[in-house]
Amino acid sequence: MSVRVCVDAVGGDEPAEVVLAGIEAALAADPDIEVLVAGPDQIVTPFCDAHDRAVPLVAPDVITMEDDPISAVMTKRRSSIVLGCRAVKRGQADAFFSAGSTGAVTAAGSAYVTPFKIERDGKRAPIRPCLTNALPNRAGGLTVLCDMGANPDVEPMDIVRFAQMGAAYASCVLGIDRPRVGLLANGTEEHKGSAFTQTCFPLMSELVDGFAGNCEGSDLTSGVFDVVVCDGFAGNVALKAIEGAAKLMMDELKSGFMGSLKTKVAALLVKDMMRQLKGKLSGDAKGGAVLLGLRGVVLIGHGATSVEAVKAGTLACAEAVRADLIDRVASSMGSIVS
Repeated sequence: MSVRVCVDAVGGDEPAEVVLAGIEAALAADPDIEVLVAGPDQIVTPFCDAHDRAVPLVAPDVITMEDDPISAVMTKRRSSIVLGCRAVKRGQADAFFSAGSTGAVTAAGSAYVTPFKIERDGKRAPIRPCLTNALPNRAGGLTVLCDMGANPDVEPMDIVRFAQMGAAYASCVLGIDRPRVGLLANGTEEHKGSAFTQTCFPLMSELVDGFAGNCEGSDLTSGVFDVVVCDGFAGNVALKAIEGAAKLMMDELKSGFMGSLKTKVAALLVKDMMRQLKGKLSGDAKGGAVLLGLRGVVLIGHGATSVEAVKAGTLACAEAVRADLIDRVASSMGSIVS
């Protein structure tokens, strides 16, 4: 199945050359994808002229990490992020990948790709998109975390929809049959958690298939739960804590191995294992996090991205399109989606 993915060439912290090299690698890896490369003319046009299956989407404006996300989306309407989301809305692209501002991509996705809607008080209201990705766990599999930062402030029914969408992602992308869903709290007992999570618990029990109760922060990597659900504030703090702990561990191991001739020899013996561990913890292999709840595939990569991460993110977009991820997420929420 041929898929066209729009990739933001300039939204992240790294130079455009890094993103372009990642696009080049993705084109080489999948002969059935075409890439719509969004960015300033002097960057994207020469690259596309030199590569088959690469088409320029000239976007003279750039939304930086320092810009206010909502204001930038409103004022920089010819930016790579806005035009990339519009390309998905208009059918010019099947998916959009950006390593730019999470807030800006979320705002542009909500404005132009548009979220699904629900009935609320007799009126249709858009649902909140949920930033979702999978983390390696100790059981050798992956645990889906949602929301990872798109929505710091939410309502209890938002958590229910995050859980439904996260479970659909676990089933569709990871192939997990009947995912076990946990609500992030400070203990596993039903009465634990904040007043907010205690309000969410009975709704989750009633409306979320596979809900297995509260879970703790350690369950993000335990493998006991397939999906862990929380608001975007808690999810982002948890994610950054895991990333920080992983970096500390790798730095300490590297320092320890370089301490003496004996440990340097030991380092050579475990070099391949350490490389594999670093790959698991870096997240480059997954490319980024998907915004679930939109009417199209939108994937957000880490700002300090790499060639491998751009390649993986581009390919992950194509995989999500081919797996009908959006339709399956919509189906997971049943009649509330319009």
